[in-house]
Amino acid sequence: MKNLFQPLLLLIAGATQKELARQVRYLKVENEILRSKLPSRVIVTEKEKNRLAKFAAKLGSAINELVSIVHPDTLRRWIRALNQTVKKTVAKRGRPKTNAEIRELILKLARENDWGYTRIIGELKKLGITPPSRNTIKNILKEHGLDPGPKRGEGTWDEFLTQHARTLWQCDFFAKSALTMKGFRDLYVLVFLHVETRRVWISPSTFHPDETWVKQQAVAFLEHSKQIELPPKLLMHDRDTKFTKAFDAIFDAAGAEGKQTAFRSPNTNAYVERFIQTLQQEVLDHFVVFGEQHMDHLVSETVEHYHEERPHQSLGNEPPVNHQTTETTGSDTDETKLRIVCRERLGGRLKHYALRAA
Repeated sequence: MKNLFQPLLLLIAGATQKELARQVRYLKVENEILRSKLPSRVIVTEKEKNRLAKFAAKLGSAINELVSIVHPDTLRRWIRALNQTVKKTVAKRGRPKTNAEIRELILKLARENDWGYTRIIGELKKLGITPPSRNTIKNILKEHGLDPGPKRGEGTWDEFLTQHARTLWQCDFFAKSALTMKGFRDLYVLVFLHVETRRVWISPSTFHPDETWVKQQAVAFLEHSKQIELPPKLLMHDRDTKFTKAFDAIFDAAGAEGKQTAFRSPNTNAYVERFIQTLQQEVLDHFVVFGEQHMDHLVSETVEHYHEERPHQSLGNEPPVNHQTTETTGSDTDETKLRIVCRERLGGRLKHYALRAA
């Protein structure tokens, strides 16, 4: 059958509209002759019905003239049945419900520990179980009145942050690919963020974040924290191997307790990671970095903008360093609007608005 239809399809594909009309008329006559040689009733299978319905669905009123194997109304009934089947199939699509045993295990882990949904995902993976998505686990916990964050029992995470925010700093490494004479290489910076004020300190960049360099940045950060009168009592960081014992010893000597995040619990270091996301998405993703000096310039401009010009919702929409600006007097007049100016950094990548002095 394939050999018979292939030349026919090639002929139709190359035909003009008039030629195609003549060919269709001929095929219709030939089909009527062939149909007259067959029994009065042709039995078709369910698969054949679906095929006929699929190709006839877009014929419209032409069904009345073309169809000969069954009555046109019968074919229309087959089309309606096929459409209903397709709708039911589409409606059934989507993520299947989480297995009941896995749901019970999730609830067990949440009730017996003070873990959030991220920690629960890690525990399920350790057990060799493919975990549901984060949102699914959050919804399961919420359905049973459990907070999806690590906030159950005494000494909750929120309470910890409230108690220690004044003296709590978080730190993390960030890497950006820089274009050099040897191709693209990872350029590293070390970011420190003060949780209460959201002030940040970022080290100079380096291609070699070895122990000696990391120790130098720890000493430089401690000196900076003294100058701004925000010395750390607690310093949180993840389990990156670049945070060596020598790094922690420097802070121990300065009276600051080092605190590592739990395994697979990135949310506990979320403040500094959120700043790194801001640095990356708002600035660095839009530049090709050419070496350390270029990276340090981009970072320096971003930090100044972040401290003095970028409002923060958690700080009452004030910048971390409450930079004094000219304030409006009276109502929102046209004169006030004309005094609003846009100031830019990094070629317009960073913008903020201020009032021009009268």
